[in-house]
Amino acid sequence: MTVKLFFQALGKFIAGLLLISLLVFVPAGTLDFPHGRLFIIILFVPMFFAGIIMMIKSPGLLAKRLNAKEEEKEQKAVLVLSAVMFLAAFIVAGLNFRYGWITLPRWAVIAAAAVFLLSYIMYAEVMRENAYLSRTVEVQENQKVIDTGLYGIVRHPMYCATLFLFLSMGIVLGSPISFAILLLYIPIIALRIKNEEKVLEQGLEGYAEYKKKVKYKVIPLVW
Repeated sequence: MTVKLFFQALGKFIAGLLLISLLVFVPAGTLDFPHGRLFIIILFVPMFFAGIIMMIKSPGLLAKRLNAKEEEKEQKAVLVLSAVMFLAAFIVAGLNFRYGWITLPRWAVIAAAAVFLLSYIMYAEVMRENAYLSRTVEVQENQKVIDTGLYGIVRHPMYCATLFLFLSMGIVLGSPISFAILLLYIPIIALRIKNEEKVLEQGLEGYAEYKKKVKYKVIPLVW
């Protein structure tokens, strides 16, 4: 663990917390937005503890996760589209609460929060299984194909976890409209996977054979 890495991680955590809070609570016009508070808690509390664990056990992986600079042109477009999607979803959720457009039952919000946390656990398991897991699409030095655990079920378990994470966000925030906006993540992530698999097949030995072995990309028997 280095001091530089610690402050880099802490700085990004605080910046993310402030940004998401502003996007959620400013449109709501109040801090008394229960769905917003619930979302902030289940998003950032696990993230904080996961960051500490990674800092201690796998600082190299943490450093890679903090690097979000994409070199692939297609992936830069994916990042822009994702940013616009999240911006719209968070702002709409706050406005939905402020003006009372649609009210969801409490059980739906609780169920979505449970899905969100379970997806977080899956995400953590993916990071444990794959030491090469980067936020950017690239083939790393000495990288090997991972085909065990969740990677023996689908080729992109990380995207499976993020799919359920993101789709549950709108319901946690109490906004079906935000949920509809976040459905755009499906074509966005399909675009990312298409480019990522092209890069991996060209640069990672054994990936073409792995694709034949594990048929499904994200969800078994579905996609």
